Amino acid sequence: MTIHDVARAAGVSPATVSRVFNGGKVTPARALSVQEAAAALGFAPNRVARSLRKQRSSVIALIIPDIENPFFTSLARGVEDAAQRTSLSVVLCNSDEDTEKERRYLEVALGEQMAGVIVAAASQDETDLGPLTDRGVPVVAVDRRPRDAEVDAVRVDNHHGGEVATRHLLQAGYRRIACITGPEGASTSEERLAGHRAALSAAQGSAAAAAADNTYIRHADFRVEGGRVAMRELLALPEPPDAVFVANNLMTIGVLDALGEAGRTPPGVGVLSFGDVPWASLVRPSLTAVELPSYELGRTAADLLLQRRDGSLSPVQTVVLRTKLQVRESTAGPAGS
Repeated sequence: MTIHDVARAAGVSPATVSRVFNGGKVTPARALSVQEAAAALGFAPNRVARSLRKQRSSVIALIIPDIENPFFTSLARGVEDAAQRTSLSVVLCNSDEDTEKERRYLEVALGEQMAGVIVAAASQDETDLGPLTDRGVPVVAVDRRPRDAEVDAVRVDNHHGGEVATRHLLQAGYRRIACITGPEGASTSEERLAGHRAALSAAQGSAAAAAADNTYIRHADFRVEGGRVAMRELLALPEPPDAVFVANNLMTIGVLDALGEAGRTPPGVGVLSFGDVPWASLVRPSLTAVELPSYELGRTAADLLLQRRDGSLSPVQTVVLRTKLQVRESTAGPAGS
């Protein structure tokens, strides 16, 4: 018997059940509903409270948008390795970029009184970490940080990475440079796009200036199909781009597929991925990519969470890690350059 059984019987969330048993603020009607459901099910709050306290000392939640993305797989390993050193276990939650699914996971983390939460937010504006921070649950935002959240954070310098990537494409001789970035409202999407625009503006050439407008900008979903669809749209333009900066590694797969369909291949059309992958040096032509410190992001996030949990951190901390450009064959220069 768990608090989830009581929550279903009472028609409330697990977090509400937890608040009733732990003296939190709950309306009298909801408190009565929970107490009646607990009595009917033979639920013993004292046993549950002990169980919850035990869970709080040994389990943390890691909420990420997409475990199929190698970036988040490596990040998760960094979190797990750091947590294991202090005998903490990690519960992995996949939000699928869905704020409602993410909210349910956050509720479970609160209801089960986990030791802390590490979250790569599904939305810069809609992810709400307030219920956790209001109850004193340690939270670290990793890779993405909700706009108004006062929590510790570990992130990549996305703006710098996007700027360096686009500057490289310009130096290689490309002029009609597109950017396929992630969902609007995601901090990583906006920061990488801002870095791309900054590099184009700094170039001050007429072709680069034209590319800086929205003609060559596409927002997609950070997934393979999103990259494929966006690249098809760009290739259908009267004057297609001669290079594309792709803001994550999964979308890059879709971009390469769309280019292959159209008989266009790098480096004739330059392709640069934000996020390196193990196979980048094996494909032909090999893929130029911005290398992200994904494992270090996860390890650092877990270390911050443990320090916050132990009371050794104050005030709120933000750690920013730099990227590294790995230049390979896919950006050798446009045809005839």
